[in-house]
Amino acid sequence: MKELWQLDAGALAEAYRDGTLSPVEAMRSVLQRLDAVNPRIRAVVARDDGAALGAARESEARWRRGTPLSMLDGVPVSVKDNIPVRGFPCCWGSRLFADHRPARDEAPVARLRAAGAILFAKTNIPEFTLQGYTANALSGTTRNPWNLDLTPGGSSGGAVAAVAAGIGPLALATDGGGSIRRPCAYTGLIGLKPTWDAVPRADGLPEMLPGLEVIGPIARTTADLVRILQVLAPAMHAIDLAAPPPRPQRIAYWRAIAGSPVDAAIADQVDAVAVRLRTMGHVVIDAEAPDAVARFNREAWPVLSATGLAAVLRDRTGDEGLLSPAMAELLAAGRRLSAVDLFAAQALQREARIAMARLFESRDLILTPSCAAMPWAAARSHPSQIAGCAVGARGHAVFTAFVNGAGLPALNLPAEPGVDGLPIGFQLVGPQGSDALLCTIGHAFEQRHPWQHRRPALAAVAPLSEVPSA
Repeated sequence: MKELWQLDAGALAEAYRDGTLSPVEAMRSVLQRLDAVNPRIRAVVARDDGAALGAARESEARWRRGTPLSMLDGVPVSVKDNIPVRGFPCCWGSRLFADHRPARDEAPVARLRAAGAILFAKTNIPEFTLQGYTANALSGTTRNPWNLDLTPGGSSGGAVAAVAAGIGPLALATDGGGSIRRPCAYTGLIGLKPTWDAVPRADGLPEMLPGLEVIGPIARTTADLVRILQVLAPAMHAIDLAAPPPRPQRIAYWRAIAGSPVDAAIADQVDAVAVRLRTMGHVVIDAEAPDAVARFNREAWPVLSATGLAAVLRDRTGDEGLLSPAMAELLAAGRRLSAVDLFAAQALQREARIAMARLFESRDLILTPSCAAMPWAAARSHPSQIAGCAVGARGHAVFTAFVNGAGLPALNLPAEPGVDGLPIGFQLVGPQGSDALLCTIGHAFEQRHPWQHRRPALAAVAPLSEVPSA
């Protein structure tokens, strides 16, 4: 029999409705799980147990009256540190924002609160969410629940580590260049980077990656992903996973981008996904990514991220000593760049958007690995080699940032695990506005393939005595 903290959001809502489980009981179970495993994985950086249990009691009363606010009423949801939640710290993983405590919820958080979701914890990130692992000077290093020696990725590493380890069934996170999809791939979860502006935002932190970063959900099942997405993006309320599957899709399969290296374990399992999609009736065609995609990765992304940091910290001269060495270096690079450099990067972004729109004239979806590298040591910012080839800081992330640049939706789903049992993820990318289609196809894939049912619902966290030093 499952522990209460193992139940997904759908099972919790059914039990609340049937009166077989109280939101208070479920919340207590999740908080006990947090106590048990968070010292080992460092996923949660702030919590308010009193407020969470108070919200759970209010939810319990609504369910007893038969007046729940939504099917998320009483469901615990954690929130990434860079998303403001009233009453919680919002530190952006940086000592520069260590005392920041917003007075207002960011708009997607407010929608969750209005739906009765219990916002009980904030989760860890790398400083300013600009790296692909999760560690900072305030809260330490987050570890992958599947193997504590390894990273869960970033920047939503705390969010995925929490959901994978049973600290709540759902998480709210951001994705500016793959920050939902890659960590989900490393922890066996499902995550959506929505179409640009599909999840409306207001009252957030200063914009670090204008036109790139979105808020999206993380879940253990596609059905749960849709449940929270329907609250976050009211235009998607009509998603019906019980409807007949969509017509066969024409899917372009990118094994690499401009010859970029991919770890063999990932390549093998995503090749197997391509075969399985064909058995589902889809037409999967090997293809090469447009050159504009590789140019965006190589030339535009470094400029957009560096100038974004410089813009956010333009009034913080003299505080560089409080930054991590990596962020201090990125800030210096951003301050050296000119308006002409930024204009050129934005032009490359437009070229990538146009190239993708043309591609979708003859293809419906794109299949890629979600990550080019298997997870690496938890305290390292990135792998230095992939498949025996030397790579830079974004070598593991080549498949994700172009999606943000073009404003497209993309869904990470678990492929079959590798021989070592570690999760591996693949990505389906669609044209703007195809979020519902991606969820429908993802749900069909999830239901059809047996490892989705064999794999443990939650990662097994090692005993406390086996935790590596931070």
